[in-house]
Amino acid sequence: MPGWEPDVLPGYWQCTFALGPDPDGEGELEATLVRRGSPYPLAGSAVLMVHGFTDYFFNTALADRFAARGIQAYALDLHKCGRSHRPGQTPHFTTDLARYDTELELALDAIAADGASNVLVYGHSAGGLVVSLWLDRRRRRATAGKDVSGLILNSPWLDLQGPPILRLPPTSVAIRALGRLRKRTVLRRPAEGGYGATLHRDHHGEFEYDLTWKPIGGFPVTFGWIHAIRRGQARLHRGLDVGVPNLVLRSDRSVREVRDPKEVESIQRGDAVLDVAQIARWAGCIGNRTTVVPIVDAKHDVFLSVSEARAQAYAELDRWLQWYLTDHLTGTGEKPMKSRGSEGHG
Repeated sequence: MPGWEPDVLPGYWQCTFALGPDPDGEGELEATLVRRGSPYPLAGSAVLMVHGFTDYFFNTALADRFAARGIQAYALDLHKCGRSHRPGQTPHFTTDLARYDTELELALDAIAADGASNVLVYGHSAGGLVVSLWLDRRRRRATAGKDVSGLILNSPWLDLQGPPILRLPPTSVAIRALGRLRKRTVLRRPAEGGYGATLHRDHHGEFEYDLTWKPIGGFPVTFGWIHAIRRGQARLHRGLDVGVPNLVLRSDRSVREVRDPKEVESIQRGDAVLDVAQIARWAGCIGNRTTVVPIVDAKHDVFLSVSEARAQAYAELDRWLQWYLTDHLTGTGEKPMKSRGSEGHG
C-alpha cells in the first residue's frame, strides 16, 4: 500500500493511489484517500466517505461525529476531484461511473490494512449514486458483506431534476449521442451565487474550504459526464440491491435556486440542487433495507445546513448508528427505524 503523508487538513493524513492512464485521454489518474488522525492499527468500525460533484472532503465535523461513535473516518477524493485533480484534467470528468470502482476497492484495501473489521460507506449527491451502483456490482460479484456492512446516503442524486421534458426518451437519446460525439462540450456553465454562496463563510455560509476545489459557482457540466450520470440513474431505476442496510437523509423540501445575492436567504432552508420528491420516489430502488429520513429545512448537503437542521441531521445519524453498532453488527436481528415522511411521492 502507498505510504501516508500529512494532509492539507491539520490532524489528517493522506495516501495516493496511482490508477494508470485515463481512458478519456487526460493523462495519468490518481485518487487520494484521507484519514482522520495519525496512521496506526485499529480495530472495529470505519467509514469511507465519498463526495459529490464540485466537492471534496473537508467536513471534519462529520468525521468527528463518526469518531465519537468509535468509527474511524476515511474519505476518498475521486480521480480528477479535489486533492486528486491534476493539471490538464477536466474537474470531475468521466464518461463511465464504473471507473471509480478501482479506487473504491483500493480504499477498502487500505482501510482493511489498518485493521478495520467492518466498513460503512457514505455518499453525498453524485457520490451517493456512484457508491450505490458500486455496491450493487459488488453484490453481484458475491463480494458484498465481506467488508462493507452499511450505507449512508446524504441527498443522493437518483434522477435528473428539472422540467419533465429533460427525462423524456428523445432528450435521453440526444444526451446519449452528444455524450459520445461531443463528450467534453459544456452543457451548463458555472454561475456565481446560488447554493454555493450559502455554504462558504466568505459569502453567506459558515464553512471554510478550498474554493479552487469547490468553487462557489460549481464546475462546468459536460455532455459526456451527464450521459454517465443518466446511465447510472437508469440502472438504479431498474432496481439495485446494495446488499447492506442503508440510511437515506434528505431535505423535507426543494427550493428554486436563485443567483441574486439579495435573495440568498430564500435558499438557506431547502435543497436548491435536487428535487427531494425524486429522492423519495427512487430511494426504494437502492435496496430492500432502506430507511429514509427527511430533515426539516435541510440544504442539499444536510450536514452543511443551518444549525437547527444540521443538529437534526446529526441526531438522525446518531440514531441510525446506534442501531447499526448495537443491533446490526452484533446480530441481534432487530430492524432499523422505519422511514419517515416519504409517503405520497410515488
